[in-house]
Amino acid sequence: MNFKRGQKFKDATFMGIMRWTLYNRLKTLYPNVHLTYGYITKKTRIQNNLPKTHRIDALCISGHPQAKQLENYYHIKMVRQHNRQIHKAKILKGGIRKLNQAPYLVHGFRLFDKVKYKGIECFIFGRRSTGYFDIRKLDGTVIHRSAKSKDLILVSKTKTLLWERRENSAFLSSLKRASAS
Repeated sequence: MNFKRGQKFKDATFMGIMRWTLYNRLKTLYPNVHLTYGYITKKTRIQNNLPKTHRIDALCISGHPQAKQLENYYHIKMVRQHNRQIHKAKILKGGIRKLNQAPYLVHGFRLFDKVKYKGIECFIFGRRSTGYFDIRKLDGTVIHRSAKSKDLILVSKTKTLLWERRENSAFLSSLKRASAS
């Protein structure tokens, strides 16, 4: 018999156990802490005719859904370190294993370094030993598939958390509506 394995509930189990511990500890530190649920957040969002985003949900949870939003926000993405296959799967004659990766540093740049290319801040998503790089935004938008190292300016070295400043589209659309009326 073949049984199809279902969805794992590790996250839900962890939250079920830890929620009350976390809530009680926070309540002792900060007496103004309250517990909320998704259906309450959704109801608040619908009543105020707001779009579904994490930032809007945070406003609804805070109890101030109509609060003035900032023009910009920071998008944060976590990237793994050491996520590479070091050698090719096929071993050459004599037991020699061929490397399957570009060097760690190529012309002073490494994977996920924040760089400036023609005035645009982006990240190195791919590197080639020839000195050309695949550069993109955090959302995956390709800036250049094969940019020269000479055209790149290092903004910051790679970290586990990558930060990108973005414009708040909900804020900008509300400004456009206000200026049109």
